[in-house]
Amino acid sequence: MGELLLRLAYSAPGFLLAVIVHEYSHGLMAKRFGDTTAERAGRLTFNPVSHVDPMGTVVFPAICLMLGGAVFGWARPVPIVPRNFKDVKKGIFWVSFAGPLSNFILGFLSAFFLVLLGKFGAIEGMGEQFAAMLQFSIFINFILGGFNLIPIPPLDGSRMVSTFLKGEALRKYESFAQYTPFIFLGVIALSMVGIHTFGYLLMPFMWVANQLPIYISYLIG
Repeated sequence: MGELLLRLAYSAPGFLLAVIVHEYSHGLMAKRFGDTTAERAGRLTFNPVSHVDPMGTVVFPAICLMLGGAVFGWARPVPIVPRNFKDVKKGIFWVSFAGPLSNFILGFLSAFFLVLLGKFGAIEGMGEQFAAMLQFSIFINFILGGFNLIPIPPLDGSRMVSTFLKGEALRKYESFAQYTPFIFLGVIALSMVGIHTFGYLLMPFMWVANQLPIYISYLIG
């Protein structure tokens, strides 16, 4: 139980910040393109209460933690009405990309502060705990950003891809959404027998998360 609570303490701050910033960025970009739905719904805020999804922010991450995995999940999606965009296709693309992009930026900042912590010799005592939080923040932000770029509905990547399609190709791609639950169930089943499909897809992002502090440390000397 003690180890479980320790892992929760290290991972919860980074996880919550990652999913909140992700959704906030969707809403902020939507506002830039003319849709104020998220703002009017009170979702352009960093208050966790406004973004918590009972299953995605509490139950699913808790299950991941108890099963020995990394904390993972999602926040409540911000409401967006694409028809309000000044340029619908461009708006959909950038509003969708804003979430993953914000996670990559947050991951980079976490790596930067982790390196600074080490440069000033502050990774000891309470600094050690803070360093562990930053390390998890790097990991969760790059994994969350990479995961959402997978072009499977309803992930952000699928909406980005849809902006390049039209006519019958778009209709067929959108109809693919009905198979999404079965795809995720299949991936979970494969994971249980040791075939980590999403793990293979996310390897480049995990590599960046691991290497980024090293490169930043090299660059700042």
